[in-house]
Amino acid sequence: MALRNIRTEGDDVLRKSCKRVDKMTDRIAVLIDDMFDTMYEANGVGLAAPQVGILKRIVVIDIGDDNPICLINPEIIAQDGEQTGDEGCLSLPGLVGTVTRPNHVVCRALDENMEEIEIEGEGLLARAICHELDHLDGVLYRDRADGPLTRPVPPEELDDME
Repeated sequence: MALRNIRTEGDDVLRKSCKRVDKMTDRIAVLIDDMFDTMYEANGVGLAAPQVGILKRIVVIDIGDDNPICLINPEIIAQDGEQTGDEGCLSLPGLVGTVTRPNHVVCRALDENMEEIEIEGEGLLARAICHELDHLDGVLYRDRADGPLTRPVPPEELDDME
């Protein structure tokens, strides 16, 4: 298990476009494993390679359904519907924003074996796919937020507000 440093807003790497992955190498395989480890350690549901300083078109996602996903060179090929909800990001720690995204997406990508796959996602999975793919083109959810980002109210403070 190797943890990588998560880059935060202000780091130039988060605003750059990533390069396609042409073949699986030992370094890419290690990167993918490290990305999963880093995401889990940070309690995230997704992580894109630029968030750990690597400009490659790779994302990992796990929305807690025992089906972790690795997408290499992903692209959304279909989308429909709409959902609006709060989003956060490991690269913008402690902030949330309201973002409107498609409610359903179909994503074509390569898996860890460099075989073509299609992933269909609704709700949270669709949101995670869109959010992580944005990172590959230097887009942060802040850029898509319907208003300013805020700090969430901790649960213990909610009790005091009632």
